[in-house]
Formats: sequence, C-alpha cells, structure tokens
Amino acid sequence: MKRIFLACAAPLALAACTASSPETSWADFAQQSVDQWFETDPFFAVYQGAHDYDGKLPDWSEDGLKARAALLHKLIEDAKAYNDLDQADAFERDYLIQVAEGSLFWLEDADDPHRNPAWYTSALDPNVYISREYADKPTRMKAMIAFFDGIPEAAENIRANLKTPMPESFVKYGVSAFGGFADFYGGDAKAAFADVDDAALQEQFAASADKASAAMQELTDWLKDQEATATQDFALGADRFSRMLKATEAVDTPLDKLEEIARADLAKNQAAAKQACGEFAPGASIEECFAKLNADKPVGGPVAAATAQIPELTAFVKEQDLVTIPGTEKALVRESPPYNRQNSAYIDPPGPLEKGIPSIYYISPPDPAWPEEMQQAYIPGKDDLLFTSIHEIMPGHFLQFLHSNRSPSLIGRLFVGYGFAEGWAHYSEQLMWDAGYGDGDPEVHVGQLSNALLRDCRFISAIGLHSGTLTQAESKRLFINECYQDEGNAEQQAARGTYDPAYLNYTMNKLMITKLRDDWSATRGGRKAWKEFHDTFLSYGGPPVPMVRAAMLGGDAPDTGF
Repeated sequence: MKRIFLACAAPLALAACTASSPETSWADFAQQSVDQWFETDPFFAVYQGAHDYDGKLPDWSEDGLKARAALLHKLIEDAKAYNDLDQADAFERDYLIQVAEGSLFWLEDADDPHRNPAWYTSALDPNVYISREYADKPTRMKAMIAFFDGIPEAAENIRANLKTPMPESFVKYGVSAFGGFADFYGGDAKAAFADVDDAALQEQFAASADKASAAMQELTDWLKDQEATATQDFALGADRFSRMLKATEAVDTPLDKLEEIARADLAKNQAAAKQACGEFAPGASIEECFAKLNADKPVGGPVAAATAQIPELTAFVKEQDLVTIPGTEKALVRESPPYNRQNSAYIDPPGPLEKGIPSIYYISPPDPAWPEEMQQAYIPGKDDLLFTSIHEIMPGHFLQFLHSNRSPSLIGRLFVGYGFAEGWAHYSEQLMWDAGYGDGDPEVHVGQLSNALLRDCRFISAIGLHSGTLTQAESKRLFINECYQDEGNAEQQAARGTYDPAYLNYTMNKLMITKLRDDWSATRGGRKAWKEFHDTFLSYGGPPVPMVRAAMLGGDAPDTGF
C-alpha cells in the first residue's frame, strides 16, 4: 500500500508561514480531513478497516480526479493555518501536509492517472473481502457484489484516462494485472464464496462477477492492442524524479549525490559478498556462489518454509530484546493470487481500525509461461527466503504495522509511507544479521547480502531509468552483472523500475534509518539503546524518515543524514 515544501521553510516549519490558527481544534480538523480522504478514496478507507465504505470504488472520471486534487490542495492550505500547536500536534500537522503533497505529486505532477496503469491496480484488488474475516461471509459477499457492480464504470474511466501510445513495460504490466483481475473475478473470487448457502445471493454474485470480469477483459484486450505502438518513454525525467523524492520522502539530496551513495553501498555489499562467498563456496565466483545459494531450495516449498521461519524469527527478536512486539496478532503465509504477482513477496496487514485479524504474507510462484529452468531459478534459496521473511514479517513489516496500528497519532496510524515501511523492513534484514541471527553461518550471510544487493540495484536503477541514463535493457543487465540476480528476477526488477520509480526507497531509507539510529544512540549507550530507538522510531507511524530524524534529534531542518 503505497504513496514538501514552500520557499519559507522545511516541512516541520511549514505552518509558520501563516499568521493565525482557525477556530476548529486540530484534532477535529485531522478527523474531518481523514473523513474527506475516505470519501474520495474509499479503497484506502476499506483497507484501513473503515467498512462503512465496503464495495465502493474511487471516482476515476475526470471530474472525480479534479475533485480529488481540489480536496488535497484545500487540505494543505487549511492545515498550514494551524500554527499554535503543541509539539505532537505540530508534527501530526506536518505529517498530514506531507502525505497530501505526496499524493498530489502522483496525481498532478507525475500525472499517473493518465500515464500509468499501476496507479489503478491496488483499488481493483478485492482481496480485503476474501482474506480478511472482519465479518461473516454473506456480509463480505454483498460487499463484493457492490464492488463488482462498480467495475464496468471503473474500467471505462481507466480506458478513457490512459493516454496512448504507452511505454511497453506499462502495457505489459496492465495486460498482466487487468487480465489477472479478469480471471480472478470470474474464477477464484467466485470459488472463495462457493460455500455460502444462499441461492439468490449466489446468483447475484455470479452475475456481478461475470460483468466485472468481462469489463476487465475488455480493458485487457484494449491494452494488448497498444502493444504495436508501445514506446520506451517511461522516464519521469531528472527534475520530476527529484520533485518526487522531495514531495513523497522529504529528501532533496541531488541525484548525483544519491547515485554516489547507492554505488558506495553496492560496492560495500559486493565486498562483503566476496568475503562471505569465500567461506560458503571456496574457489567459486560470486555468480557461482549465488547459484549455490539459490540451488539450496526451501524444503516443502517457499510457503511451508516461510511458515516455519516465523516462530524462529520471533523467538530471536525476543531473546535479543531488539524491539517490543506488541499485541497477540498473527501472520499467515499464502501463495500470491494470479493477478498480483508483479513482486516476489508482499504482506497484506489489517488496518488500524480492525482488531483480531491476521496479516497475510504472500509469496509469488514463478510465471508458468517461463521456461522450466527460468521458473526454477525464480524460486528463492532457503536463506534468500529467510531474509524475505525477516523483511515481510519479523522484525519487518508485520512488526512495524503492529506498532503503527497503535500509534498515538491518528495520521500515524492511517498513513504509513512507502519509504518508511520499506526502509524499516530492509533495515530489519541488516539488523538481524548484525544481532547474530544465523550464528555467523556464511550461507545465511550470503542470503542477507543477496537481498541487500538486489535493493542496491533498485536504488541505482530507479535514478538511471528516470533520469535517462539507463534503458530498461541496461537496467536488467545491471541486476544480472552487478547484483547477481537470475534472468527472470532481473527482467521483472528492471520492468518494475519503469512503473514504480520510488522503489529506490528500500535502500535509501534503510541508510537514513541506520544513520539516525547511530546518531541517536551514540549518546544513549550505543547498542544498549537500540530497543529504545526502535520503539521510539516506530511510534511515529510512518512519516518520511527525515521528519522523524528532526523530531528525535531536534533542530529546525530535517536533515536526511546522508
């Protein structure tokens, strides 16, 4: 689940540009803003657990898009009027402004509704009604019917909005995603509710699902027709890419400096990989070492292995006292549904407005259309998978959402940013190795480094793809030659970078979190202060890391720490 500045100041001082505070209390304004946000983005509301919005889809007509933009502009303007707030409310105000600025970037500056099919796919995913048992099946089935009833109009709006010709990778993504929805709506979605004993409801459900499936298939067929005119014009451009970083992550470091940082981290991890491979696979090249890692497949398959890893990781976090594990919620592991396999693994956590519902950790199988050898290469080795489980579950996303769902801030509970979430999860991988997980086993270390190198190439690739210094084919070779990825994963990662320019967030934010931890704990006992640091850091919810840095270290400007 994904996605600041005026001339007068950095984010934490934005509201100082205005002269007076409005009469409405900040708490009331924040709640009203959230309510309005939910109205224009009911998908977001449902995934936060606001089930009054069940079955509703966003208005993607041109009028709907303009109304959304107008709401965000007004929210920002009104929020800036609050300049007489205590420290906590002032932080929450600037957090809300930052979130709105980031949303506006994708809506207006990047113009994603008219350029990028990926802008739509999250809200077309009905998984919340299938996997989250927040109500009985007939109730969720009725929500699915309402959802399906809105799909034909949504598909018409998507087709009307998307401008052609489109980049080749965008077309392929749209065909895969929308085609997957067409299959899912008419197939597995029906099967998920087949045990509901209500003939009339089943008949209504089947009719609505079939219409939704047909609408998605028509959209898919239209996209397939765009393949003949597809382009390579996916780049945001250097200036717009820099604006993306500033609007979404409060990072204004020049791109050449960021690339320098990315390549330095790549070199560091390559050197560590060379040393670890020397122990794990003596005499082998790094490529051969990684092939040996990948050949050691998880027993019983990735889903079974990941399920077994979760209690082991949880026990280690507790033994080492690395971070508080609040609550008693559980995480389950499942195979990714066919319509959502663009990434190898991801988690679907319950929203902060829901209680007692498990998180689902999804792992994607290889594309069955690939050659057998390519499919086998895509299945991760057991220790590669181990660090994916650390990233997604413990102490990564699952733990992070346990904290954010309990944040004292309403905005912190609801708006967990891409960079904060992925930065924390990737940081968690390094944290576990540094804390001693694996007892120094070089194969485990190679597993950790394989994931770190993958994210290093994302960092470099995102900058190169969108500043125009890398083609998609060159990005694929980067993943293969510099980060030792197999061909299938490299192809997927290079393509993802074209329609997900923010996937540099993993390493970029990992490095900012690490620097903040070291700076904060330096005067608090070093390693002994890590747990306090982690608990404090996670208590903010999920704002841009530079905002947390400013709050935890003091000072007026949220320096990135690079």
